[in-house]
Amino acid sequence: MSGRESGRSPSDAFGNPIDPNTAEVVAGAKREQLQGWVPGLASPEELQEALEQAFDYRGDVTITRKDGSEIEGYVFDRRGGKSLADSYVRVLSKNGGAKVSVCYADIVALAFTGRDMAAGKSWENWVRSYWERKAAGESNISLEPEKLE
Repeated sequence: MSGRESGRSPSDAFGNPIDPNTAEVVAGAKREQLQGWVPGLASPEELQEALEQAFDYRGDVTITRKDGSEIEGYVFDRRGGKSLADSYVRVLSKNGGAKVSVCYADIVALAFTGRDMAAGKSWENWVRSYWERKAAGESNISLEPEKLE
């Protein structure tokens, strides 16, 4: 459909108009609260699952290696291989150092230590604050980001 036809109200595959009030709505994705979680890494599958969650997490994690060293930072990439020995996770160090690659086989502990920046109800809080300020007579109200730690 193109041109004038695309500007008409939505319809189903048979050309019948769709009522947006009765259209099926898909439930939103469930977000887990991972901040502060220290997963048990008893098996290779548990380690891989925890690292996948760390990749989706929008905060810092702390990885402890077999040699006892720790790296804290943001997991921005992971590269899976056929085994733990040829799988790597890449981390942007919290202290601003270089990007660090850590072999899955070298990881003995993982902790979700930083605040998840994508969690919470920031947008809903801003909208509520906006309307409260507007009702109080303020003008030139703008969206200000949350303060980082």
